[in-house]
Amino acid sequence: MKNLLFAFCLVLFTVSLAAQQVPYHETKDHDYMAPMIEISPRQPGHSFRNESIFTTQVNVDINGNNIPNDAANEPSLGIDPTNPSRMVIGWRQFDNIASNFRQAGISVTMDQGESWLNLPPIEAGLFRSDPVLATDVNGRFYYNSLAENFDCDVFSSDNLTDWSDKTFAQGGDKQWMVIDNTDNASQGHIYAFWKDFLSVCPGGFTRSTDGNQSYEDCSFVSSGLQRGTMAIGPDGELYACGQLGPGFRVLRSDSARDPNTEVVWETEIATPMKGELAQRAGPNPSGMLGQVWIAVDHSENETRGNAYLLAPVSRSDNGDPADMMMSISRDGGQTWTEAFKIGADASTANWQWFGSVSVAPNGRVDVTWLDSRDNPGTVLSSLYYTFSTDGGETWADDRRLSEAFDPHLGWPQQNKIGDYFHVISDDEGAHLAWAATFNGEQDIYYSYITANPDVLSTRFPETTIATVALAPNPAKDLIQLTIQSELSQNINLLVYDLDGKPIHQENHKLITGEQQISLNCTEWIPGPYWITLESAKGQVSKKVMVVR
Repeated sequence: MKNLLFAFCLVLFTVSLAAQQVPYHETKDHDYMAPMIEISPRQPGHSFRNESIFTTQVNVDINGNNIPNDAANEPSLGIDPTNPSRMVIGWRQFDNIASNFRQAGISVTMDQGESWLNLPPIEAGLFRSDPVLATDVNGRFYYNSLAENFDCDVFSSDNLTDWSDKTFAQGGDKQWMVIDNTDNASQGHIYAFWKDFLSVCPGGFTRSTDGNQSYEDCSFVSSGLQRGTMAIGPDGELYACGQLGPGFRVLRSDSARDPNTEVVWETEIATPMKGELAQRAGPNPSGMLGQVWIAVDHSENETRGNAYLLAPVSRSDNGDPADMMMSISRDGGQTWTEAFKIGADASTANWQWFGSVSVAPNGRVDVTWLDSRDNPGTVLSSLYYTFSTDGGETWADDRRLSEAFDPHLGWPQQNKIGDYFHVISDDEGAHLAWAATFNGEQDIYYSYITANPDVLSTRFPETTIATVALAPNPAKDLIQLTIQSELSQNINLLVYDLDGKPIHQENHKLITGEQQISLNCTEWIPGPYWITLESAKGQVSKKVMVVR
């Protein structure tokens, strides 16, 4: 009888707790609404570049134009380690801002992010949220997506466009996923965890040890741990972090590497961050101001194994509503440094929010965040960036990388712009998937940030070809390129398929001004292609075309 009474009370407590959280949870409460009827012509998607950053809009139509009256937020990024030109970004897609019904938005690139192909949502018409993307060591992409009843599915793809491979992955609200790509026996393990009190099963953690074919029964990470992420250490050790009550915790499991052993969290450390996780305020009143992030150094430097914890913190010591705070472990998660502030803003009234952290293969630590310091007294925010090359001992001067935007614009019947951004580092800089309102609405952007502020990124060279337009697009028989060239030059026209293989090549002499080139695509297999124009000096212009 006592056991029954205890169980009944536990259920009542769980239901009560869930009910208190409902306004902030990923549940369906609006039906799908078709896109609004457009009155004015579409405008090109927002993009910009300078010596520090290249940025372009991702959720665009086939001609690179912004799609008005929709919303897109909460992006996650995947990069093919075998061919970094291939990337995928997923997000929460709202087809009509009059409804908060959302789907699994997705866009792909084959040319290092210069141009993006916006695919139909995965399982279009079905409610989905909380996108989390990752790739394995072989370059296969995985998309973890939350469904209506707090269960999660992981979709996977090799060719970027076919996402029909789906596996039920347990799950719950605000899940995160990582894949072990280390050179250890645990290579290929997929781990996921979420809020255990809003879960399809008892517990908030699962693991796949068979390449996404199946997921283990749920188990508990640490009761109540939430709003956090995971990371893999250089030897396959698994870290999880998050908010626990008013504080923060970091957990480590070494047993997770063994597929024949139950996952045990051998280390659990409270990590004081000088306050509580900032959320549901200011710039993002119905959402988080960013999740808790952990990243681990895989380099061969003396910093190998360092772990970096980052979170937006509502400070208890100085009253700041949101500072980007970091703590570092240099002993495998056993001890952590005193939390310190990222960024040089001296005010205690501005908002530093939506931070992300990543460690490059060479050990450089990258941190990005949104910052309202340039517009004090408002929520208008700009993208900021800093990095450390000595394991977090010293940091480069803050760099402002965008104009300010208003995060309160374009709310899709939900007063938030998602809950997180996602950054992934390479040796030269950082790839960032983020959301902003430069078009007066919520849109998804891809940025490549150079780590050296004095060096122009050679990854995205300026082009001497001013404009390239394609028509019709999609095409069936012929597609016409209208090129506006700034000078007379020889160009090499190449067409690539989704695997990055060139299928067609032509050489042309351009004159100054406008000219047209026709391509016969009758024999091409239906699907997306990337058209590249390269001059003798290496200038590049790229466009996506679709053959039907």
